[in-house]
Amino acid sequence: MTITTNFTHHQTAHCESGAVANLISHHGVKMSEAMAFGIGAGLFFGYLPFLRLNNLPLITYRSIAGSIIKRVTKALDIEVVSATYRNQAKAMVELDQLLDQGIPVGLQTGAFWLPYFPKAYRFHFNMHNLVVVGREGNEYVISDPVFPELVRCDRHSLMKARFAKGTMSPKGKMYYFKDVPPCDDFAPLILKGIESVSNAMLKTPIPILGVRGIRFLANRMEKWPRKFGLQRANLHLGQVVRMQEEIGTGGAGFRFIYAAFLQEAANHCHHDELLALSARMTEVGDHWRHFAVLAARNCKGRAEADEGYPAIADKLRQCAQLEESIYLDFRSLYS
Repeated sequence: MTITTNFTHHQTAHCESGAVANLISHHGVKMSEAMAFGIGAGLFFGYLPFLRLNNLPLITYRSIAGSIIKRVTKALDIEVVSATYRNQAKAMVELDQLLDQGIPVGLQTGAFWLPYFPKAYRFHFNMHNLVVVGREGNEYVISDPVFPELVRCDRHSLMKARFAKGTMSPKGKMYYFKDVPPCDDFAPLILKGIESVSNAMLKTPIPILGVRGIRFLANRMEKWPRKFGLQRANLHLGQVVRMQEEIGTGGAGFRFIYAAFLQEAANHCHHDELLALSARMTEVGDHWRHFAVLAARNCKGRAEADEGYPAIADKLRQCAQLEESIYLDFRSLYS
């Protein structure tokens, strides 16, 4: 029996920011999920019609998978060892070797193949991060950030999850931290993370990304009933809501995490304006949730006469306006 007994599991809202925060905390630098998400510049938006999930356009409300881990570890000067594999047996052997040394190991997996997920919540999402903290016989002990307690997974299922097929296939990816230097001052890392988010949301030249991307989607969405017919339009709209509220924490959820980051950042930076910005970001999250409610009513045929596609598109534009004003005000913090 091999278990990393000193690994402290914390349940979080999002898998990647939760996994990296738990790993960093394990190595002696106390870090919350919100702080990891903020320093890692995780907040983003992209409407990617050329990428398909369930044959429908992909919408992302956060930065590309893996970017939070990459940015946080770079900011803290953490030495990360990572690998992907072609040989599945070799991938499992090398995981076992690290666990036998008492090293917790992060994995990118396909959530559909993890048997501890309730069946109602299993879907083909290949960017789910978790931390394996030990093994016992044919079972692995796992700190999955979105679950309240440690969970267990049999070897065969974990191997299938590590080598799930489809979009963003994990290819057996695993990673662990070899060296984590102490960090006494998060303030400069916080400001750099805020600047990165502001630039990504305001300065991208591509119209389907950032604040421009939210407005682009609103304009497209308003035309869907005429372009596709109502039934197909509702499928597209349902995809937007599903990506927002069910997959990868979602748009409103990420805004709430970022609001928590700004609140925590105020203590590190001794900047009262961050508290006001945190409250405004929470309001943005509320508006995204209201958008989801309007969209869901339309998908279910329960919308009132004034809650059709034009109203939904206008709510998206309102979200874009509110977010834009916050990112513009961020400039006073780092300029």
